[in-house]
Amino acid sequence: MASEYLKWKYRDVQPEQPIELTPQQKRANWWYYHKWQVLLGTGVFAVVLYLVARGLGFGQVTPDYQVAYVGSAALPEDTVAALESALADLGTDCNGDGRVVVRLNQYVMGDNSGEGAVYAYASSTKLMADLDACDSYFFLLEDPAAFQENYQILRRLDGSLPEETDGDYESCCLSWSACPALRELPLGGYTKNILNQEITGDSQELLAPLFVARRGFWTEHLSHFPEECDALWDAITRGSDQ
Repeated sequence: MASEYLKWKYRDVQPEQPIELTPQQKRANWWYYHKWQVLLGTGVFAVVLYLVARGLGFGQVTPDYQVAYVGSAALPEDTVAALESALADLGTDCNGDGRVVVRLNQYVMGDNSGEGAVYAYASSTKLMADLDACDSYFFLLEDPAAFQENYQILRRLDGSLPEETDGDYESCCLSWSACPALRELPLGGYTKNILNQEITGDSQELLAPLFVARRGFWTEHLSHFPEECDALWDAITRGSDQ
């Protein structure tokens, strides 16, 4: 009986006709329900593509020469850029890409307490990776004695290799000021902010207390472009008292 009543009650009700969506509405509807899957998939693909490109070296500038700076404070960006450019003018296109590129890698071994110890440890780890991969051939050092004692990696000025247990550093380094070619590099000035104060200075004066050295090898794992690196070393140390 109830069923007959309902039929009578809704006798004039017409069933809804299916709505035909336009192509644009269909796309909008699909995007509404699938946008997060698409965005997530696109993000994953972009990360994978970046890692593959990085691994293969696509889009990256390959330096002809690399310099490792090891000191207690980072060098100003102006000084780094000027030094890279000046050394590039003395070098050659080792990898044949049509330009000469020098990269200065900074390893800051500052305060070993508190938060500074974390940064010092991170720099030490990156420096060890640099040495293991033989990336940096040249070294710009604030404390060459401590560096040679810790890493035993520097070559003597006469080209020979010290024994691994030999802690002598004086036979491996030259002061910046003792190298006429380095003193004459047009490095200009620098500007940096310290505690919201703008500090300016002369790049040559900043680098004057540092020491320069090159690495030696005790295995067959030679550096990138060793002959060209030796030629640049001869250029920057020419005229010094070796």
